Amino acid sequence: MTKTRLSLYDTTLRDGQQTQGVQFSTEEKQIIAQSLDALGVDYIEGGWPGANPTDSAFFEQAPQTRARIAAFGMTKRNGMSAQNDDVLAAVMNANTKSVCLVGKTHEFHVHTALGITLAENTDNIAKSIAHLVAEGREALFDAEHFFDGYKSNPAYALEAIKAAYDAGARWVVLCDTNGGTLPAEIGRITAEVIAAGISGERLGIHTHDDTENAVACTLAAVDAGARQIQGTLNGLGERCGNANLTTVIPILKLKEPYASLYETGVSDEALAGLTRTSRMLDEILNRVPHKQAGFVGGSAFAHKAGLHASAILKDPSTYEHIDPALVGNTRIIPMSNQAGQSNLRRRLTSAGLDVAKGDPALAVILDEVKSREGLGYSYDTAQASFELLARKVLGQMPELFEVKRYRVTVERRKNKYDQMVSLSEAVVVVKVDGEKRLSVSESMDETGSDRGPVNALSRALVKDLGQYSAQLEDMRLVDFKVRITQGGTEAVTRVIIDSEDGQGHRWSTVGVSANIVDASFEALLDAIRWKLIRDKG
Repeated sequence: MTKTRLSLYDTTLRDGQQTQGVQFSTEEKQIIAQSLDALGVDYIEGGWPGANPTDSAFFEQAPQTRARIAAFGMTKRNGMSAQNDDVLAAVMNANTKSVCLVGKTHEFHVHTALGITLAENTDNIAKSIAHLVAEGREALFDAEHFFDGYKSNPAYALEAIKAAYDAGARWVVLCDTNGGTLPAEIGRITAEVIAAGISGERLGIHTHDDTENAVACTLAAVDAGARQIQGTLNGLGERCGNANLTTVIPILKLKEPYASLYETGVSDEALAGLTRTSRMLDEILNRVPHKQAGFVGGSAFAHKAGLHASAILKDPSTYEHIDPALVGNTRIIPMSNQAGQSNLRRRLTSAGLDVAKGDPALAVILDEVKSREGLGYSYDTAQASFELLARKVLGQMPELFEVKRYRVTVERRKNKYDQMVSLSEAVVVVKVDGEKRLSVSESMDETGSDRGPVNALSRALVKDLGQYSAQLEDMRLVDFKVRITQGGTEAVTRVIIDSEDGQGHRWSTVGVSANIVDASFEALLDAIRWKLIRDKG
């Protein structure tokens, strides 16, 4: 059976940039665009040329992609011709083959926001789209507030989108701009739009996640006949975000009936890089990936209960809806004081440590985990530290290096501008390759900001580890979590550090002490040792 082709339109660089706290640089936009192209989307909306210097610069330096780069703008202003509207001209001057214009389709917004008549708004839409087509551009029309407009005045909402359709728009995109329409309504209204004479082959869907239904609403529109999907990586977008393409894409590729009915430009090989693409974006945004995210989250294939882990050993499909490798993710069997031997053996196997069923070492490892968690450690979220603990019990922990002593200081002082600033400095003495080495490092970055004592310790540690230093050049700390596990004068501090390397690998380690710096140093040592052991193979 011939599958129906669905078009994927990514608006991470435009709508995603409207996320609170997100502002991409031109270079970051180029990196994201190249990753989206490698993923296999059909369109990459680069931004609104003329609206800000970053967007304009992106179009001047846009990377060469298989996907179509689209410029975004708005329909011409009232009282101006399309040819003489300078805002529309700036969009056209981006010289993209595809141009997406947004226009009002809700009578309330036409009267309130624009202050013009419905007929004037319809005329502006038609003439703007016709101008794009006459200039040889592929025209897309984003029907802003369409679903709310349709529920308020279906006749005018249809009139507005038919104006764009009849003027030659390749895609008419129905937008749930406020994100409040539910899936059943989306499906019903989309079907009614098609029944009114607008071909589903030229119809798109753009949803927002204010009710956490953006993906479901998108699928409802596809079920009804829409053939273009707009969304963003990791669901970025204004307020609660847009339809998350890292969820939509694997559903279309792997879930029935979509997998049998539709095809996209995303290959199986590209799908296997989805998790890395998702985390690349979080890395650019300097934020911790959402662990509970579907398909690509760090906990998406984590199995904590002993019963689950036992079944997973026999057949992963017992508690996994897909093979995590299909989307580039991995299975995790967390260790905690709730763990049984099934959990333990599965986790050891995934770490490359084969221990036979019934081996006495298993009981020793479990007892050690439970004992240490009683002291405040948490191996549920610190898998790398658990692996090191197991290696010690099994006698498979190489020495690597020994820390003889360390010291860290934080000084608060005035700089030459008479401003109070802090400076952290660490001194670490290690024994490696039979030789003692002393290294000193500050935590000041290139901007003159102090990155703190843990950063200073990390720099000092990796600065002079002999044969191991080169292996640690691409390692960096990406998250640092602190929790007081006991109160009062006997307070115990638990520190969990998330680390990452240049290949996109992430791992977590834990340290516990009454002293926060000492707990941090323990977690840092585990992070370094785990990477050295893993890279050694």
